[in-house]
Amino acid sequence: MLTGRSPPHLVDYPCRAADILERVNYAQLLFPDFSLIACGWLLCRYTALDRRVWNQVESLVYYFLFPVLLFHSIVRSPLDFGATSNLLTAGVGVGLSGIALAYSLPFVPGIGAHIDRRDHAASAQIAFRFNSFICLALADRVAGPEGLLMIAVLIGVCVPMFNIAAVWPMTRHAQTGFARQLARNPLIIATLTGLIANVLGLGVPTWLEPTLTRIGAASLALGLMAAGAGMQFATLAQGKVLAVSVLAIRHLVLPLIGWALAIVLRLDPAQAAVLMTFAAVPTASSAYVLAARMGYNGAYVAGLVTLSTLLGVLSLPFALALTR
Repeated sequence: MLTGRSPPHLVDYPCRAADILERVNYAQLLFPDFSLIACGWLLCRYTALDRRVWNQVESLVYYFLFPVLLFHSIVRSPLDFGATSNLLTAGVGVGLSGIALAYSLPFVPGIGAHIDRRDHAASAQIAFRFNSFICLALADRVAGPEGLLMIAVLIGVCVPMFNIAAVWPMTRHAQTGFARQLARNPLIIATLTGLIANVLGLGVPTWLEPTLTRIGAASLALGLMAAGAGMQFATLAQGKVLAVSVLAIRHLVLPLIGWALAIVLRLDPAQAAVLMTFAAVPTASSAYVLAARMGYNGAYVAGLVTLSTLLGVLSLPFALALTR
């Protein structure tokens, strides 16, 4: 468990920005995600595995694989809210800033007139959601075991909040009951259930762990391949202002906000490194599945997920360099 002060051995972790930048190959870390997206795109267009197949895959991922993954990810790590209060405050601050900025885009002078409201409802989530598994991998590299516990707290709190924030614009635009959509959304049900189970100290039986781990791996692979299969680059050209805006928030503005909060809240080097990782990673791969299953422009969101994965190669070293 984390304690209220930094452990003496924390200085041995590669927390300094220079060390982190030397030790982490971001292109190599993000290549698996990008390659799976590319595989899905190629399979859908050049093999017999056409859209009819991938529509069924999306349903499987949305209704079963992703919910199991989210529940298992949240419930398996202990959450010590008191010991990481400053980090949690900073992480929630980054998240709420991203939500507010994404929601406000249609009302920004000079930008709002060029944004399609329906596409905005589906893609606002790109600006604030995050790829939790890239976060976990990087947290381990920048802060060791302590970093994993820190990022687990952020995931446990922010995933339910971000999923609700992702669903709200789509339900509001479609004029469907928000409460009813929340109650029926499998991703939100899974994350809230996982958080409640974690807080109550409930765990997954040891004999069930391997099965859930394999389901989680399958959900990531199939979710990214489904995003590639649904991607149409032409749709991005039709919404360039919106695409640039949400990606700029995700990969430029949020790292700057995270840096400011790390200074104001006086985070220690390990906490600052974890926060900057959280603020700069690519968006969640499940964003495409959520948009497509709710009847929105999934092809457009899939393109944004792909671009966000590529931009992570630039935003991650930029964010960590700020901690110098």
